[in-house]
Parts: sequence; structure tokens; C-alpha cells
Amino acid sequence: MKNGPKYDHLKIEKKWQAVWKKQGIYKTEDSSKKPKAYVLDMFPYPSGEGLHVGHPKGYIATDIYSRFKRMNGYNVLHPMGWDAFGLPAENYAIDNKINPEISVKKNIKYFKSQLEKIGFDYDWSREINTTDPGYYKWTQWIFLQLLKKGLAYESWEPINWCPSCQTGLANEDLETRSTSSGQVAVCERCGSAVVKKPMRQWVLKITNYANRLLKDLDQLNWPESIKESQRHWIGQSEGVEIEFKLKAQNAKLKIEIKNSKQKSIKVFTTRPDTLFGATYLVVAPEHEIIQKLKIKIQNWKEIETYIAKTSQRSEIERTVEGKEKTGVKLEGVMAINPVNGGEIPIFIADYVLPDYGTSAIMAVPAHDTRDYEFAKKFKLPIIPVVVNDLPTTPDQVGIAHTGPGRMANSDQFNGLDNERAKIAITKFVHGKQVVKYKLRDWVFSRQRYWGEPIPIIHCEKCGVVPVPEKDLPVKLPTVKSYKPTGTGESPLAAIANWVNVKCPICGTKAKRETNTMPQWAGSSWYYLRFIDPKNNKALVDKKKETYWSPVDMYVGGAEHATRHLIYTRFWHKFLQDIGVVNQPEPFAQLKNQGLISGADGRKMSKRWGNVINPDDVVKSHGADTLRLYEMFMGPFEQGTAWSIDNLMGARRFVEKIWRLASKIIDDKKLSDPGNENLLHKTIKQVTEDINRFNFNTAVSALMILANDWEKRPNLSCSEFKILLKLLAPFAPHLAEELWHNLGEKNSIHLSVWPVADPKKLIVTEIKIVVQINGKVRANLNLSAGQTEETVIKFALLDPLINKWLAGGQYKKAIYIRDKLLNFVV
Repeated sequence: MKNGPKYDHLKIEKKWQAVWKKQGIYKTEDSSKKPKAYVLDMFPYPSGEGLHVGHPKGYIATDIYSRFKRMNGYNVLHPMGWDAFGLPAENYAIDNKINPEISVKKNIKYFKSQLEKIGFDYDWSREINTTDPGYYKWTQWIFLQLLKKGLAYESWEPINWCPSCQTGLANEDLETRSTSSGQVAVCERCGSAVVKKPMRQWVLKITNYANRLLKDLDQLNWPESIKESQRHWIGQSEGVEIEFKLKAQNAKLKIEIKNSKQKSIKVFTTRPDTLFGATYLVVAPEHEIIQKLKIKIQNWKEIETYIAKTSQRSEIERTVEGKEKTGVKLEGVMAINPVNGGEIPIFIADYVLPDYGTSAIMAVPAHDTRDYEFAKKFKLPIIPVVVNDLPTTPDQVGIAHTGPGRMANSDQFNGLDNERAKIAITKFVHGKQVVKYKLRDWVFSRQRYWGEPIPIIHCEKCGVVPVPEKDLPVKLPTVKSYKPTGTGESPLAAIANWVNVKCPICGTKAKRETNTMPQWAGSSWYYLRFIDPKNNKALVDKKKETYWSPVDMYVGGAEHATRHLIYTRFWHKFLQDIGVVNQPEPFAQLKNQGLISGADGRKMSKRWGNVINPDDVVKSHGADTLRLYEMFMGPFEQGTAWSIDNLMGARRFVEKIWRLASKIIDDKKLSDPGNENLLHKTIKQVTEDINRFNFNTAVSALMILANDWEKRPNLSCSEFKILLKLLAPFAPHLAEELWHNLGEKNSIHLSVWPVADPKKLIVTEIKIVVQINGKVRANLNLSAGQTEETVIKFALLDPLINKWLAGGQYKKAIYIRDKLLNFVV
């Protein structure tokens, strides 16, 4: 076969992309007797800037994997869609003075054109868009099912408020930033410091699923770092709730406590063994006791000022390690330690949070670092109650002793191992064993325009009324102004003809909910819609869902560990509970790609001027070169910097394969069958590497084979076809072109993947080093397992060795089987 002198990537890639599209070779069968392989990318957010070369890395990996699975006889589902609701699209629209509906359509068109140029095997007939009413109808439907089960509720508590984006945020939408005054919580999107602001919002009870979310991590084939991030975020603590009775220090307050339901404070502790060392209580500034007793608290103005200051601090600021402890004592009321009847003061302090535990703790400064720092500042007693053979008094060692030991200063429990004391003291004070979680319920409202309308109607007579399912979707109306109002209400509140409706129950005047859902709503179940994207009667057909679920391989960024991945697992478990899905987890296997930074080592950004558009690389070097280079850069999960020099190496490899095709002759005419061992070693390695996502070593193996074949005078046609099959997932256009040039009619991507022959993996020829007086003088290539006599015979026939031996004269020969022959002269 003779190829032209130059590989014209633009012509060949455009040609085959058109053929694949016309023939529909990547279209997925809804049912098949084949085993299934559901391969999925975390679908992109179509921003106005489009893709840079770092974005396709994960997409190339899933493309290679899905092509590989198809050639191995699997029915492959590899779809693509768009996560297009939320703050980024809305902020882009505001900045560019264009309606988000228009800008999103424009951005999607651009993104899709970029992806198509790289030659991915997506089944575009299953394309979805979270902003399509036909799609978000089912997002709204899921919300209504959550509402029915009591898992969606209205709240009026303080939430994270971004003054720039002018919307509420979930804890998962925050990042920590270091400042001169310490660490602060900032909006993940715009970087503005968030504040706590009380407002009405919808919340989802993800905490009801905390135990299952935690427990089921063990069954997942996910990176351990992702699972550990989720374990930390969920934050399970097993402990005890203990009641501390209140005691007034003046008659008026004594009457107030007597008449109040609040006669005690319930604390949560993981260390009931240290109860004898509790020298004060701390309640969160938001604790209900403060408001209930405020009239009688003697230093109310001081308390009120502290509460106001706390409201301006985020959770991160309040709990960061190393921050100077602040607090105010509640004057006029004490707590009674239930283990010994001792009176201890009560403080409010911001390091205790309102939504963890009981929002009150017993402080044991001898055995808790935060309590120790607080006690030293306010000159409170420090009583060690757990000791070991080392000095443990905090004043002796300067730190709190947080480890195990035996009980001391604990009356009848002295000498007891502290683990046994936990049980004994809990029983003694009638404590209650409980499990608590750090995970907070999901704040589900956004006071913005560009999001799914929440399907709720507010009626003065009937209260909160769900929109009837037959009336879904509640479509997002077209508005003139979509800028945030800053009042705590969405711009939707100003659209009277949309807001004002009749109550579905009583028929009287009512109003629609004007908050919209967060971006994460539509992406929490999209993988199910790809299975059945055109279904108007159900979220997903049960038979199709049973066949395709779970997703076999899910690929995306590690930054989604504690948002998208937790939210999706929560919704999936709920959908299993109501019979929509049949599996407890959505994603069987997860891979995270490392980031590709700019050539200067910094994250690609317009700010740094180091952004590289994949369109430019495809035009100048070809899509196959881009694909091979990004997979060859290094281990898939590790980050690396872009290098134009290394990109050229991938291009040279493509051109080498193109040139090798000119060496092909008919197998029957081939006198030298070549090195079958190396070919079958390559088959074995590439197969194993693709399965393990070790793409860099797979490409390396292909390069080694090509380098070896470049030295050969001619190549077997059948062997070259095997090389093309191995190359096809990585460089689909090049492989397809050469495959058809060899006379094949059907696509190489529908051919059968090669299998390594175990017999041909055995090395039959070895290299024997020949030395004379210990110095290497020649090498012999012989069949393995030869006798010493045979090896000496072949050595003496070699002219070079004969020269050194002066006609074959030597004193003795030392032979190490299959490795070395040394003549002593």
C-alpha cells in the first residue's frame, strides 16, 4: 500500500467525522444481548469562553475507553449534554448584556463544534440540556416527590449570603481564603466574603441519608481521596447527650426558669468520660436559651453586641484552628454538672455552631485544645480527669491531654480505663447514646432568575401547595430584567402575570414560589435521562434503567467530591427508595483527571494570557495528535504543564505510523515474519493499560512497537491491521483512514479487539553476551535454552570473535545459560 508523502490531518479528520455521523456508527442500542458499558463524562458547563486544551483530557479518556469497550463486544452508552442553569451562565449574560437563554444556546453551539472537531464517539441523538423544559420537568417532579416524603421544607434560618451574587449559598458552595485577619469563607463563584443572613428558603433533608451516604462509600471503586473527602464532609460522630440543669443566681431569674420549658441545657459530647473535668458550658450565640432568658440575663447588652458580631462571621471563620477564642459569660445563670452537682458558668462563644450537635457543649479544658485555650483566656478551672504515666496536667505540659488513660479526680470512677468510664459515666447520669453528623441540610433556594422554578404555590388559606404533576413543567418565564434584586427575592417576583395564580386546592388567589433551584439540581440525576432522553411519561423507563444502571465508568474533576457527587448520591438513594432506580449507587467506578496547566505552570486563564484553544491545535497539528499528546503527558490522574515541544513528539508519531503503511506487503510474500513477541506484548500491555486508565504507558508501548517496525524492511499486512486496531481508540481518524486503505469496508471502530496469544508472549530468541577475558566483544542472538557446546560453536563461527581468539584458540570457556559466554585466553 502506498500513501501520499504527507499526512493531511485536516482533510482526513473532516472526512471521517462526516462519515461516522452519516452512518451513525456510534448510535446506542436500547436493548441488546451484549454486556453493557455505560461510560460518562461529568457534562460541561457551557461558558462563553469555550474549551481550552485542559478541558478535553477527561473526554479523550472516556472516548478511548468507550471505543475500546465497543471493540471488545460491549453495547456502549457514551452520551453528552449540557449543565446550563445556574450562576455562571447568568453572570456571563449580565456582563455581556444578553439574555441567558440566548447566551446559553450560543455557548452550547460553540462547545459542541469544539467537541466534534476532536472526533468523540458520543451518541448525539441522546443529547440533553438542563435548561430544556422537557428535561427540568422531571427535576421539578423529583422535588415534588421529596416534598411528599417530608424531605423538602421551608426554613427561615440564617444562611450563607453572597453580597455580590446576591443569593443564598449552601455550605458546599463556599471556599476558604486566607486574609490578614485569618481565614474567611468566600463564594466559590465570585470570591466575595459571605455573611449570614436570615431569609426564607427551601431546604432538602440530605441529613436523613447521612448514614447511608457514609456506609455505602465502602462498596465504591472510587479514588480513596474522594471517599475520604466525603467521609470528612459527612463527619459522623458517635457520642452522648447529657442534660445540665439550670440554676438562677437571683430570685427573678429563678422564677423565669421555673415557668420556662427551658429548665436545662442538653449538650452533645464524644467524651462522657471527662464529665468530672467539665468546668463550664458553651452555647452557640444562636442557642434558643439566650432569647428565652434574655429579659433576666444581667449583661444582656453585652450578649446582644456579641451576637450581632457573630452574625457577620462565616462558619469557617468561627471554627478555624488558631483563631483567638472569644465569648461572653451569661451573668445570672449557672449550670449544674450532673455527675457531682457542682455549679459551672455558661458562656456564649462563636466556636460552637448552631447546627451541629445540640448547639451546646460541656467544656473540659484539660482534655480539649479549644476549651483549654478558652479557659486560659478567661481564667477558668482546668481539672485533669484522664491521666497516664506522662505528665498530663495542662499547666505542666502546656497543652490539653486528648489521648487515652485512666480516670483521676472522678470519685468512684478513679483508676478505671477511660473507654470503660465512658459507658459507666453515661449510665450514671442517664445520658443518651446518639450519632451526629457534620453534614448540613442542603440549602436549595437561589434568589436568582436563571434556574429551575420551584414547583410550589403559596396560598394564604391552604399554605404551601405543590403544583399538580399534570401541570409540570412550571416554565421559566421570559423577563426583561434578570439582574438579581438584592432584596432576597428573585427577579421572578416582579412578573405579576406569572406569579399570581389560583390555588390548585381552593381556587383562591395565590402566588408562585419565586426562588429558583441551584445549579446542582439538574446535574444530580442527568445520567438517568441519558438512558431514556425522549420519555415524556416517566423520568426513565424501568426496563432501560435496569439494563443500563449503574454508570460503569464516570470521569471528571476531583473538585466535585463534596458537592455534585454527594448531592447525586443523595438523590439516587431517594429515587431508589421510591422505586425509580434499582441500584443503591449511581456510579460504579470513578476516575479523576489531573489538570493541564499553561506552559508557564499556572492555571490556564485569560488573566495570565496562557489559554490554548483546542481548535487551534486541531487545525495546526490534528485532533489525533492532540488526543495522543494529552494521554501521553503523564499518569491520567496527575497534573502537568502544556508543552509545544512534546506536542510535536506526538505529531511525529502520527506521521511515523502513516509512513509505516508504505512498508506493507502481502503476508504470503513476507519472508521475514518479524518479531511476533513484541507485537503480542504490545497487545497485552495496551489492553491492560486502557482498562486501568494508564493511557500514557499504552501510548508508550505503541511508540516502542512503531520504532521497532521502522527498522524493518517490510511489514505484514495482518500484523499492521492489529497495530491499527490498538491505535484506533487513541487516533481514530488516522486508524480509520489506513484501515480503509488496506481494503476494509466496515469501520475499524466496529472491528474486534485483538487478543494476545500466550504462546507468542514467550521469548524464543535471546541475546547472549560474548566476552574475552571479561571484556564484551560481541553478542549472539540464539534460541533460548541452547547447550554450552552449541553456543561455543556459533560463537566460533562469528568472524569478529574469531579475530579476537586468533583462530579459535582459548584456554577455557565459562558459560552462564542464556546470558553470557566468556572465553579465557
